[in-house]
Amino acid sequence: MSDDVGHEKRALRAELRERRSMLSESARDAAASGVHAQLDELVRSVGARSLSCFLSTQTEPDTRRFIADAVARGIRVLLPITRNDGLLDWAVATADGDIAEGLFGLPEPVGELLGPIAVNDVDLLIIPAAAVDRGGMRLGWGRGYFDKTIGSMERCPPVYAVIYDTEILESVPREIHDQPVTGVVTPTQTITLAPARR
Repeated sequence: MSDDVGHEKRALRAELRERRSMLSESARDAAASGVHAQLDELVRSVGARSLSCFLSTQTEPDTRRFIADAVARGIRVLLPITRNDGLLDWAVATADGDIAEGLFGLPEPVGELLGPIAVNDVDLLIIPAAAVDRGGMRLGWGRGYFDKTIGSMERCPPVYAVIYDTEILESVPREIHDQPVTGVVTPTQTITLAPARR
């Protein structure tokens, strides 16, 4: 990572983290309802029968209600589990699945581990982000798990990042390994920014 780009990314992430931490409880609740509705519509429009989604942290737009409803509707949902080698394992979400603290303090499912290639079978990837620019470039939180996953998929389905409306930016700092997303889901809209790479 060039020092300038690395510094730019760290500064932008810190600013976005700060903004998220200042959201009120009512703003978070409204965002959760909006994201749920947008994700339901995205799944319907893609015709997804299987998908991957992340378990949101307290400051992220909530994905947990969406996951629970998707599982109840018979959609196969894979949840990511971080590994020390920078790859992601996956576990199938269940209605009564336990959640534990994984690497880096992230919420992760407890259950049978599926290897990194399990995600190759999904119809849609729903991933976290700090921000996304209007060209579809995603700024993640700095560990590269989702960039590696997306970059290694032979037939990548549509990839949508879940962010707040204010986190769609004109541009984000990028490096060679950074992967673009197909679009974004916010509490008020779903925007397709770049074509899917299937």
